[in-house]
Amino acid sequence: MKVLGIDFSCALGALANGHFPEKDCLLPLISKLLGYAIVAASTTIMKILQNGSVRGLSIVAFELEVVGYTIALAYCLHKGLPFSAYGELAFLLIQAIILVAIIYYYSQPVGMKTWIRALLYCALAPTILAGQIDPILFEALYASQHAIFLCAKIPQIWANFSNKSTGELSFLTNFMNFGGSMVRVFTSIQEAAPKSVLLGSVIGIATNATLLSQIIIYQKPKPRAEKEKKTE
Repeated sequence: MKVLGIDFSCALGALANGHFPEKDCLLPLISKLLGYAIVAASTTIMKILQNGSVRGLSIVAFELEVVGYTIALAYCLHKGLPFSAYGELAFLLIQAIILVAIIYYYSQPVGMKTWIRALLYCALAPTILAGQIDPILFEALYASQHAIFLCAKIPQIWANFSNKSTGELSFLTNFMNFGGSMVRVFTSIQEAAPKSVLLGSVIGIATNATLLSQIIIYQKPKPRAEKEKKTE
């Protein structure tokens, strides 16, 4: 079974037989999904650049995503997990940083509080990624990152609901984020990752599914009658 050039037959066959796919089955699937994720991220960036607008996007939501991905990636590196269990986190972190930078650019003038948050992140992120903090604090940070990811999505979900619009959000990007969370569930189980890693993936599935449903609901094509009125 192939969808968009991705062969799911190996993974689906294993699941149909009642067991999780082997690593050799999952790794090619992950590499394909990451490739599509790169394209998906570029669609969001291009959409913002073409329209010159970040309408409907929550700055706080994307900032919190950067913090959450940083903590999650640092924890996986610190625990020495295999790359297949967290590889997409590195890409998602880079994607989130680029999107935040673009949002800052199109949200001029940026307030002092925003610059302080950015500088604090730049100062602390290298230390966290290097694991050069107290182990107890590290565990506390990782325990909080699930709440961070949830809080990162809530402002955007609420903004979409309040505006009855998803602004410049890209369906493809959110779909690939949803797919990445699905794959991360299987890889976490396959690699016997800590339950906290699995919980983060499940939260990602739920929040990204909510955003996808909002995009489908709020980005319906306008009725033909309205289009005809605008052309008159």
